[in-house]
Amino acid sequence: MNTENVIIAENLVKIYKTKDIEVLALQGLDLTIARGEIMAIIGNSGSGKSTLLNMIGGLDKPSAGSLTVDGKDLFKLNERELVAYKTATVGFVWQNNARNLIPYLTALENVQMPMQFNTVAPVKNKKKRALDLLELTGIAHRAKHRLNQLSGGEQQRIAIALALANHPAVLLADEPTGSVDTKTTNMILDMFRAVNKELGTTVVIVTHDREISKSVERVVAIRDGKTSSEFIQSYADRLANIEGFGGGAQVELAVLDRAGRVQIPREFLEKMGLDGNRVRMYMNEENRVIIQAP
Repeated sequence: MNTENVIIAENLVKIYKTKDIEVLALQGLDLTIARGEIMAIIGNSGSGKSTLLNMIGGLDKPSAGSLTVDGKDLFKLNERELVAYKTATVGFVWQNNARNLIPYLTALENVQMPMQFNTVAPVKNKKKRALDLLELTGIAHRAKHRLNQLSGGEQQRIAIALALANHPAVLLADEPTGSVDTKTTNMILDMFRAVNKELGTTVVIVTHDREISKSVERVVAIRDGKTSSEFIQSYADRLANIEGFGGGAQVELAVLDRAGRVQIPREFLEKMGLDGNRVRMYMNEENRVIIQAP
C-alpha cells in the first residue's frame, strides 16, 4: 500500500445555520486516510459521519479547517473545478439504489452514463470500461437488463461498477449495507475488497454498523463531531473474521487532537459514575495514563 495520504482533514469544522439556531456538526475533526486503504467510519446518528462524507465528496463545504483529497484543496475549488472533482476524483455508492441508478437504462448503459460527463480524463472506450467493471463486480451476465429485472443485490453491484466508471481515486459508500440482509451485506463487502485489491482504489465506508469493522483494516469512530477512537485489526484476525473462523481481536486506540486532548467514550464515563465534569488523572510506574473518578 502507498503510504501517501489521499485524504487529509485537519481541525475540520462544519456549522449549519438556520434563522434561529446553529448546529455544530463537526468540532475540529482530524483524519488521515492512506491511498489504497479500505476503511470504515462509524458513528451513531448525529455523530457527524455523514457530514464528513458529504464534504469529502464535494457535496457540502466545510466551515473552517483544512480538507485535501487527492492533492486537491476543497476550500479553494471554484464551482467548475468542484464539478470536475465530483465527476472524476470521487465515486459514490448510496444506500438507496434509486439514487445510484437510472431505472429505464440497462446495467451497461448505467455504468457508461457518468463517462459522458468526464471532461477531465475522458474514457476512450466507454463500452469496454463498463463491461470490465461489470465483470469485476460479477454482474456482466446481466449487462442488458434493466433495474426491474434485477434483485437488490444485483443493483448494488451495478452501483459499485458505476461509481468506478471514471477511475476515481476514492470510492465513498454511505450506509451501503443498511437495508440488505446478511448474505447481501457479505457480498457487498466482498465487492469493496475486490475493488480495493484489483484497482487499488481507496474505499471509505460510512456506517453505523460496527460489524463492518471485521471486514476492514481500520475503523475510525466519530463521536459528537470529533474523531474519538480507532479500531485496528491485524490482517490475520481480519482474515479469520472474513472466512468465518471467529476470533478477530481488535485494539481500540484513543485519538489525541493536536492540543493533546482525548475524548472519553460516554459509556466509559457512565461506568465511572461521574458526578460533574472532572476526573482524576495520573501516570503509573509503567508510564500508563490512568483516569479515575475523583
